[in-house]
Amino acid sequence: MQSLNIAATGMNAQQMNVEVISNNIANMNTTGFKRQRAEFQDLIYQDQRRVGTASSDAGTVVPSGIQLGLGVKTAATYRVNEQGALILTDNQFDLSIRGEGYFQITLPNGNTAYTRAGSFQLDQNGTLVTPDGYTVQPGITIPNDALGVTINESGQVFAQIDGQVDEQNVGQLQLAIFQNPAGLENVGNNLLLETAASGAATGGAPGAAGFGRLQQGFLESSNVDPVQEITSLITAQRAYELNSKVIETSDQMMSTVNNVR
Repeated sequence: MQSLNIAATGMNAQQMNVEVISNNIANMNTTGFKRQRAEFQDLIYQDQRRVGTASSDAGTVVPSGIQLGLGVKTAATYRVNEQGALILTDNQFDLSIRGEGYFQITLPNGNTAYTRAGSFQLDQNGTLVTPDGYTVQPGITIPNDALGVTINESGQVFAQIDGQVDEQNVGQLQLAIFQNPAGLENVGNNLLLETAASGAATGGAPGAAGFGRLQQGFLESSNVDPVQEITSLITAQRAYELNSKVIETSDQMMSTVNNVR
């Protein structure tokens, strides 16, 4: 009797579904967070009467056969990369991306990570860094005597120097795009890493063809929709309950068979 094992795979799948949804809800206020969606696949089938086999010497074939499925499995957790709402902060080092692209971050080991979270600050040397102190590529340093900083949509960084009329160009921010952004690997701290599935990063200036534009003084909020997540949570809960009901019913059927005299 396979129904016990089949229902158990359904319960395991819905448990993981609830975990994905709970992670989305937990990150409702995480800057630049992209919600995930669990993807499921059916398991292999047992052929009790194989479709297409000969059913007589006259050349007739079985039109549909008998196949019994063995349950479900989680195939992937797909990242939904739709744009989050932009929130005004009025912080001159807060940046958001309107459109495609990721900020490039240099990790302590020298590797490059990618993020949509543009809540940047200055370190002790005046270099633009993340809240963890990781340098935002290409390593822009703001002069100590700068009265203010302007970052335009194209990623050019200008500093207003005390005693100077014209603003000084101190650097150019670059963005990276990927052929398959869903293939990037989450490593926490709002950072993503390149993988073979994502393809190699393509760099370019904000506003160039295929690249989004920057918005100074704004942050991109999470794209989690609480109503949608709660609805998905209720659906997952009901599916879990139905699978548990299958186990209960199967157990009652087996008990009935055992009690036959």
